[in-house]
Amino acid sequence: MVKVEHRKLGYKALLLALLIGAAGIGPAAQAADNPDPWEKMNRVTHQFNDVADRVVLKPLARGYQKITPDPVEQSVGNFFSNLLEVRNIVNNLLQGKLLDALSDTGRLVINTTLGAGGLFDPAQSLGLEKHNEDFGQTLRTWGVPQGPYLVLPFLGPSTLTDAIGRPANSYLDPVRYLHPVDHRNVLMGVEIIDQRAGLLSAESVVFGDQYIFFRDAYLQRRDYLAKDGEVVDDFDDF
Repeated sequence: MVKVEHRKLGYKALLLALLIGAAGIGPAAQAADNPDPWEKMNRVTHQFNDVADRVVLKPLARGYQKITPDPVEQSVGNFFSNLLEVRNIVNNLLQGKLLDALSDTGRLVINTTLGAGGLFDPAQSLGLEKHNEDFGQTLRTWGVPQGPYLVLPFLGPSTLTDAIGRPANSYLDPVRYLHPVDHRNVLMGVEIIDQRAGLLSAESVVFGDQYIFFRDAYLQRRDYLAKDGEVVDDFDDF
């Protein structure tokens, strides 16, 4: 139930963002040199998400991490990562990356069979590299601009283009089609908590203005993924 409601809230936030963009909130909204024209609104949403995280999600993640042995936690993470291969395969095909799609297909088949349903990652030992792809990256490949930075309620950092791609990503999630619904919702809840637990150790590197830190980290990461790691090295000029 948790993740289903989160998705509904995410769609509402996306609709709001689209309406604001269509209305032309101002020239700054279209300025290429200003990735965050909606900073005031984003900061409010960021603060709301931070409170919700500290009150609900972080305590659950800490409890989960405390009672779950490391090998089990690793296997849970592997399981959900294996399910994401479906999304990776489809988006690689949409981007024309046939070899990457073939590699991710091999990962899905090997880890689902030899890896006990994805609990283990023997494909990694065989040299099959994982490619993290989603519909937001596909839109970038098709020439759609990144769009303004956007913080979504409960879902966190995004951009307008990434937010538009979220529904497509959702439809490529195999968990979405699990029945009965109660089992599906439990699995979705476990996935959210497991993902949050995986971020606990990274909190120590956050410094300065938390909003700016998260924004810059997200935008740099998305740019890195969209360009398949081919980033511009400014030091070449020296």
